[in-house]
Amino acid sequence: MLDKDLAEIYGVKAIRLREQVKHNLNRFPERFMFQLTNAEVEDMVSQNAIPSRQVLGESLPYAFSEFGVLQLSNVLKSERAAQVSIRIIEMFVLLREAMFYAGVYSQEFQIQQQDGRVFYKTKH
Repeated sequence: MLDKDLAEIYGVKAIRLREQVKHNLNRFPERFMFQLTNAEVEDMVSQNAIPSRQVLGESLPYAFSEFGVLQLSNVLKSERAAQVSIRIIEMFVLLREAMFYAGVYSQEFQIQQQDGRVFYKTKH
């Protein structure tokens, strides 16, 4: 999930969320969070995942795994953050289970690793 989306869910400004992450980088190894590259942002725009680059603001966004989402509750330190993190993790688990039971892992997606990151790409 992107930082701007998580900030909205947590009820904080995206810039504040990024500040808290930067102050606590030791809590966010790359498998928890990474900053998107310019090329990745351009891919998102070209695939209509986001309407334009301006939606993201001036800086490159951070992307968080379910582990990073959980860690955000420790960094943001609010009751809302704790409750939201629990709900998001539950959704990640449900999504993973749904994909597994639908056979999507083996039939529809190709799992790739590059620079320590895991990517899911469609085979088509």
